[in-house]
Amino acid sequence: MVWKPHVTVAAVIEQDQRFLLVEEETTSGLQFNQPAGHLEAGEDLITAVKREVLEETAWQFEPEHIISIQLWRKNPDFPSFVRVCFSGSCHSHNPAQALDDGIIATHWLTRDQVEAERHRLRSPLVLVSIDEYLSGQRHPLSLLKSFIDLDHE
Repeated sequence: MVWKPHVTVAAVIEQDQRFLLVEEETTSGLQFNQPAGHLEAGEDLITAVKREVLEETAWQFEPEHIISIQLWRKNPDFPSFVRVCFSGSCHSHNPAQALDDGIIATHWLTRDQVEAERHRLRSPLVLVSIDEYLSGQRHPLSLLKSFIDLDHE
């Protein structure tokens, strides 16, 4: 059997020293996460992160950089995830838009407020990604190359 990690995307979005997080229902109760989700069939990573942010927050997201590419597994009994974490800005909020199933609310929190909720973070990557962003980690989007549905002639 071939081992296959889940491919996910996440967005670190900062405005006025506050970060956009979603509060979502999980099997462990209500938890905080960056707007994030799974790559869907036929989708490139940039399209995926824009879609996930819109579905989960009702904000239009414009990715500007890659913060990091993270391989994470909670423990040997859990699946592994390859998570591409982006930074960027958002605009054109639509407060009338229904949020994705399971999303209870969105919050703009300072880094210290996020750390104070450490026990309610979906994964340690939430705070790690904010700290990577705050430390200045930025990589160009041009690192990403998509070769989807190309003919092999």
